[in-house]
Amino acid sequence: MPKTKATFIEPMLLLRADNLPQGADWLYEIKLDGYRALAIKSGGKVQLRSRNDNDFTERYSSIAAALCAVPDETVLDGELIALDEEGRPSFHLLQNYVSSKAALVFFIFDVLILRGRNVMTEPLSERRALLEKHVLPNLVEPIRCSPELKAGLPQLIASVKSAGLEGLVAKRRNSRYEPGQRSGAWRKMRINRGQQFVIGGYTPSDRNFDALIFGYYYDGKLQYAARTRNGFTPSSRNQLFKKLQPLETKECPFANLPEARSGRWSEGLTAAKMNGCRWVKPVLVGQFEFTEWTPDNHLRHSRFIALRDDKKPKEVVRA
Repeated sequence: MPKTKATFIEPMLLLRADNLPQGADWLYEIKLDGYRALAIKSGGKVQLRSRNDNDFTERYSSIAAALCAVPDETVLDGELIALDEEGRPSFHLLQNYVSSKAALVFFIFDVLILRGRNVMTEPLSERRALLEKHVLPNLVEPIRCSPELKAGLPQLIASVKSAGLEGLVAKRRNSRYEPGQRSGAWRKMRINRGQQFVIGGYTPSDRNFDALIFGYYYDGKLQYAARTRNGFTPSSRNQLFKKLQPLETKECPFANLPEARSGRWSEGLTAAKMNGCRWVKPVLVGQFEFTEWTPDNHLRHSRFIALRDDKKPKEVVRA
């Protein structure tokens, strides 16, 4: 059988779900808050590629070096994570890992090509067995396996909530690897609230900006969700403002503005309030946390975490 050369393969995607399936046909993993990445070893050289096929190799050189023991002509799927002092994934630390000196870890959860053999049509349970037998024994920290969680779904949800982790992933044990597809064989559920939003404007201050204005796409149109003053340091405000200024535009990018009323908690953006706003082209994606959605489809107590350069704006929808 001719060998398959190890090269970039578009990662299989997860379907968002409000509830995860239960039963012996499914396995569960922690939903990791980091950058999805492929580890590709071909011709004796290791590459790290983002889900959009951007080169992560030099940026995360310590991870690439730690993968040198991977068999040649092999492609692994995983996630780059920065850990906080309590060992929890932190996307903010990942964004600033050079200055924060956070611990970087690469969690492997699948193998697509192994020693030149395409294994994507094998069931997930078999691919995980191949990982454990042929790949993981040769690897040490900071490379880890994303473990299967051995507990019932209600217990797992309670544990994730109490630990402050992002959520859970469910994967059908007999699923084949479907590049670029969101078939539902892999599903994700967010337990603690937070997601990506597209930045579409800001309210100015004397020095830079006071609040960010952001939203999500629905039917191809950007929908206003909230504005926030929270989550910034003086330094991060200055850095973000430098990115916002070149993107300024006179046209409001949100299709659902202005709103008729401010709403119970004043999250609404009326025509009068819009007079004090500055608009930007919707190209920057940020990670935000919040407590809940209001009946008016706004966020309560939102907070900016970090910019995300691994997400395309048009891919950002309401989770």
